[in-house]
Amino acid sequence: MDIALIPESAPFNTEQRAWLNGFLSGWIGLAGTSSPSVRTAQAVAPLSIVEAPPAEPWHDPALALSDRLALVEGQPFAGRLMAAMAQLDCGACGYVCRTYAEAIANGSETRLNLCSPGGGETSKALKRLVKETTVGAGGEASTKNGSHAEGSPKSDTNAWSRENPFTARLLRTIRLNGPGSEKSTHHVEIDLNGAGPSYAVGDSLGVYPENCGSLVADVLAALGARGDESVVTFSGRTTSIAEALTRDCCLTELTDALFAVLSRSASTSNDTDRLRALAEDDEAVAGWDVLDLLLAAPSVRVSPESLVEALSPLRPRLYSISSSPKKHAGQVHLTVRRITYPHQGRERKGVASTMLADRVGPGAPLRVFVQKSHGFSLPEDPKTPVVMIGPGTGIAPFRAFLHERDALGNAGPAWLFFGEQRGSHDFLYKEELADFQRRGVLTRLDAAFSRDQEEKRYVQNCIIEHGAELFRWLENGATVYVCGDAKRMARDVDHALVEVVRAGTGSDLSSAKSYMARLAAEGRYRKDVY
Repeated sequence: MDIALIPESAPFNTEQRAWLNGFLSGWIGLAGTSSPSVRTAQAVAPLSIVEAPPAEPWHDPALALSDRLALVEGQPFAGRLMAAMAQLDCGACGYVCRTYAEAIANGSETRLNLCSPGGGETSKALKRLVKETTVGAGGEASTKNGSHAEGSPKSDTNAWSRENPFTARLLRTIRLNGPGSEKSTHHVEIDLNGAGPSYAVGDSLGVYPENCGSLVADVLAALGARGDESVVTFSGRTTSIAEALTRDCCLTELTDALFAVLSRSASTSNDTDRLRALAEDDEAVAGWDVLDLLLAAPSVRVSPESLVEALSPLRPRLYSISSSPKKHAGQVHLTVRRITYPHQGRERKGVASTMLADRVGPGAPLRVFVQKSHGFSLPEDPKTPVVMIGPGTGIAPFRAFLHERDALGNAGPAWLFFGEQRGSHDFLYKEELADFQRRGVLTRLDAAFSRDQEEKRYVQNCIIEHGAELFRWLENGATVYVCGDAKRMARDVDHALVEVVRAGTGSDLSSAKSYMARLAAEGRYRKDVY
């Protein structure tokens, strides 16, 4: 029989309740007491790490934000804040979800827009939670969004860190897509010069970008500034406003402090009223940047120093490393998709991706550091079978895995699922992967190209199509890895894997989800999603 741990009165639909019942029962080992198929799974993957339900069941990216917030009603302030995060522990903000929530709760972090994967949805939820919360006797503090307190934790594991980046040099950038592709994906090689930070496969590289010169010029023009005016940066360094806007200031985030200083600096009541209204309407300014806001209130005349004080720091971007230190000594490689899109009548550019693809050449300095992975690493036993699911730039860590296993030799079976738009234009690292297959480093490669046929086909379709063989790999102890987009791809892959297990075991949905929960608890289902 099925065991229901989530009451019918809980605020979840049927599928969500089934998932939670399966997830929780998997953690505490209940599902296996009644399902022969799950007993089979336990024989392959015994539940040995966790013996009780997770203390934070909302810490799951598969749950919608509204469902996570429902789970934490009545919890302490930090817990409610944590539920609003993207739940990925990606480190892009300089924290993990729990420590970011704790820093906001205790007042050491005042920026509410650091969660890149959560985007505007998370920022909006955090603002609402902070606004609703009154300072309590327990020491929790309300915050004001927009100031730039330096609350990110410091790393003591390496001389080079987020706070102390290493100056590397760009070696080369190669476009991976063929002519006619709708995408522009680049292989980036960086020289660490034998003195930079060390890394392992599965880690990410933090890159401090610089803003596009044309955007900086437009912001200066909107300010009526020359560019050589002296300002003090967040670190206390004195420099010109042009350099500060290029190297130090984020030009894509609209802070509360920015709305406030511009409202005070507007010389017409219309502009003042509009800025105050926009400050209260997240939807109206979704996708706006600093230039948009300046252009929306042309009477604003704010000093360069006041502008810099109101902006947030330009944060590093994290990229999954696509090289192995055993095969690429002294180097680190990235796989970067160049991001551009139209908005508000202007072309918007991904600040780091276009810098790496367009604005820097061989020999250019790059400020970098290594972000250690949260368990996204190869099995200790190199003979363990691995299944790697990485569409698009999600292939990056798996290129690193394959180079690592090639260097180690005598590695076990490896299966890669890859997906992109068109096989003729977008088969990233095609020649390398073919060579790995010829030499037995890569046992199997299945690719889905969504635009090569009338009906779109994605990696999740590949997974279902080859489900019987994939389930045999799982039963033989394979570790499964997923890298890529969290909001759509990773969820679709989750659903596909559950369907593979359900079909393979002949069990119900709840038991299949319990099987996957066991794999995750044992470190056999790992994700690097963003």
